[in-house]
Amino acid sequence: MSSSSSSVPRRQVLQAGLAGAASIALPALAQSNFPSRPIKLICPWPAGGSTDAIMRSLAESASRIMNNPVIIENKGGAGGMLGPNELVSAKPDGYTLTQLPIGIFRIPHMQKTQFDPLIDITYVICLTGYTYGIVVRSDSPIKSIKDLVAYAKAKPGEFTFGSTGNGTTPHLAVEEFALKAGIKLQHVPFKGNAEGMQALLGGHVMSHSDATGWGQHVDAGTCRLLATYGTKRTKRWPAVPTLNELGYDTASDSPFGIGAPKGMDPAVTRKLHDAFKATLEDPKVLASFEKFDQPVIYMNTEEYTKYARETFPKERKLIEQLGYLKPA
Repeated sequence: MSSSSSSVPRRQVLQAGLAGAASIALPALAQSNFPSRPIKLICPWPAGGSTDAIMRSLAESASRIMNNPVIIENKGGAGGMLGPNELVSAKPDGYTLTQLPIGIFRIPHMQKTQFDPLIDITYVICLTGYTYGIVVRSDSPIKSIKDLVAYAKAKPGEFTFGSTGNGTTPHLAVEEFALKAGIKLQHVPFKGNAEGMQALLGGHVMSHSDATGWGQHVDAGTCRLLATYGTKRTKRWPAVPTLNELGYDTASDSPFGIGAPKGMDPAVTRKLHDAFKATLEDPKVLASFEKFDQPVIYMNTEEYTKYARETFPKERKLIEQLGYLKPA
């Protein structure tokens, strides 16, 4: 009798223990099959530009690595902020991701945004960065930055330059250069590279500032590259000077990566990080980087998060210097 009565509690304890273990394992089990449906990766720029091409290459590679579709969705406009905006209302389940342009650290200082870059984003991985420059049509009388400065001094506010939107690096780098050169230029924002280049080639703007979506036109001889904005000259156009070496103390390196909503399960973040890190060893991805003169700029989740925390306050200083700081 005593033996039988003592065995019941033992069974109950054993069952309770197993149930507890199962409940603890459930989150891990729930994530063990991630991903099990298509992942949406937002490219916050229109189709046809350099970023679109890079993001599609990354998505195709990640799809193969995870054996699961990664689908690009273009949401162009608002200076690349439409992707980060969507993270605010998306579930933190790993199925909604976006490219994170460096504007996420600038535009919130300039205007009200739906997201806070230090609160609403999981920084999954940094992958690459842009090479920026300013181009004119090959038949333009402006043959150098010296010519541009001379024209702008003679005709203040008449020299027009296109960019991929207010607050983007192609916009602010030229504004910083103009401030240091003592000239006034007229900015014309576009939704993306393809639209801006169409405007330049059609004669609607005098120049275009952007990442190397203009590269094919420079190589084909239909456009002239006046300067690049990096800390060093490019391998692809070694004869073209940087704004820095021309004496304007303007350098813009622009790392970008993949972001997700806040509150992500660390196991899901890790799976996504590992998959996209593996894309950096894919020859097709590296070929797309090479095509647009983009280096590999890898930061893991912790490093990318730290970069975000350090960059956000630094960018505020630039915005303030240029006079674009939003009212308090």
